[in-house]
Amino acid sequence: MAVVVRNLTKTFGSQYAVNDISFEARDAQILGFLGPNGAGKSTTMKLLTGYLQADSGVAEVGGYNVESQGLQARQQIGYLPENNPLHTDMYIKEYLGWVAGFYKIPHARKRVAEMIDLVGLQREQHKKIGQLSKGYRQRVGLAQALIHDPAVLFLDEPTAGLDPNQLVEIRQLIRDLGQNKTILFSTHIMQEVTALCDRVMIINRGHLVADGPVEELQDRLSSSSRLVVRTESPVDGNVFSRIPGVAGVERKEGGRLFWLTVAPGQQVQGKVFHAAVQAGWTLTELHTESKGVEDVFQQLTKDQG
Repeated sequence: MAVVVRNLTKTFGSQYAVNDISFEARDAQILGFLGPNGAGKSTTMKLLTGYLQADSGVAEVGGYNVESQGLQARQQIGYLPENNPLHTDMYIKEYLGWVAGFYKIPHARKRVAEMIDLVGLQREQHKKIGQLSKGYRQRVGLAQALIHDPAVLFLDEPTAGLDPNQLVEIRQLIRDLGQNKTILFSTHIMQEVTALCDRVMIINRGHLVADGPVEELQDRLSSSSRLVVRTESPVDGNVFSRIPGVAGVERKEGGRLFWLTVAPGQQVQGKVFHAAVQAGWTLTELHTESKGVEDVFQQLTKDQG
């Protein structure tokens, strides 16, 4: 496994930032940490990259213990922190050459040129970092994280603050990199998960509350489904609440749209249709709506303030 985490815990005072989490990540997998702000995503990243020391538990990257074999582990790691701390007074090539020096990379100029091509900085390569847009600074951050060809990439909120065009470009770059590297990235943006992830872990108040493929999480966590009913004219929704298998009714649009919560294992669509016909109502919409990532996220993090 590229990453192995066992019972990892980190506290700040009396508060648990990371509370006894365990997971594994295989090679060439894009894994997303999804959670509200303050859930423990960045702290987990810092523990796995060796920037913070855990109170207890074990973290291994590339087969090396992050704490007891820190140097070997760091050679396997590329890290883009959330705030992407760059030297803005340095030129792009100068900065990447400086980073290459830390890793004692042979033929550093060639490697810098390769990174500039890989992350799409060709047109900007002669500029100072301080002259770059947010999107291009993120590319520089990715280049420095990749320059030593690590097996595992840790990306903390890599698309935060990007405009729509930059967002598409950075997502595609991450997707391409994930074909031969393990990537763990944190986000609180649910669309990132469906756009990028092979697998998602939802973290809430330091606890790992879900772990698996997006589709599997939706199937496993959706204990009930929602039936969407729309009528031509406003109607009395109490009729729906009396149908066996309907666990709840939410009224919308002045009584022309209803969200019916259906109890697990129940099939009520035919009963709803029959009730509407009996009442003389004209239905313009009737379908079951499956829960998406947003529903799962809200279900698992609803206690987060």
